[in-house]
Parts: sequence; C-alpha cells; structure tokens
Amino acid sequence: MAFLRRALQLFAAVWGACGLVIAATPRWILVGWFDQVPYPDYAYVRVCGIAALSSAALALMISRRLDDVWWWSWAFVLETGLTALVTTLHAVVSVPAGSASWFWWVFAVTNIALVAALVAGIGRAGTEKPIV
Repeated sequence: MAFLRRALQLFAAVWGACGLVIAATPRWILVGWFDQVPYPDYAYVRVCGIAALSSAALALMISRRLDDVWWWSWAFVLETGLTALVTTLHAVVSVPAGSASWFWWVFAVTNIALVAALVAGIGRAGTEKPIV
C-alpha cells in the first residue's frame, strides 16, 4: 500500500499544483511560458484547472483511506491515461501553427509516468490486499 499511497500523493501534487496555477493565470502560463497561441477566452482552461485541483483533492482523500478503498485508484489511471493519450496525439498531429509542441510532449510524458506509477502501485496493492 505504501507505493500506491506515494503514487497517489505524487499524482495529487502534480495535478494539484498544475491545476491551481492554470486556473489562476491561464494566459500567462500558456502564452508566456509555453509559447501557445493566444485564445480568445480562457474560461474553459480555468474550469480544467479547477477539475484538476478537485481530482488532486480526491486522490489525497483516497490515499488517507487506502486500506479500504485502494481499488478506487483505477479512476485516476483512467483519467491520467486518457489525458496522456489525448496530449500525445495532439503533440503528434494537431499542434496549431505558432504553438510550441514541447509543452504537449512534457504534458504527455508526465501523465505517462503518473499512469505507470499508479498501475505499479495498484498491482502491489492488489497482491497485498485483494478486493475479494
């Protein structure tokens, strides 16, 4: 359980910090730091930041009750895995003209690493305490 707990805490730290920053200052982060083309409106980016912060909070709550609900961590594997898939595909085929692709690669690789840590933690937790 210790490895999964650390993986959930890592997920929470990464998604929480990124969510907070992107919700608070989306234009500054995306255009200023990551060389993305400016968008006409950033409300949806702020909403995604808030959702990431909420997922981080839920991951922390689950990490505190991990002995009882370790298998709930699959939700974060799904969320992070699909995020990795979308950002990888975006980096490969659909970065807009004028935008840097490295941001999308960092986004994708970070989420791939988080998925790997979560799956490894779930695998260990499943052998320590099977669901049935």
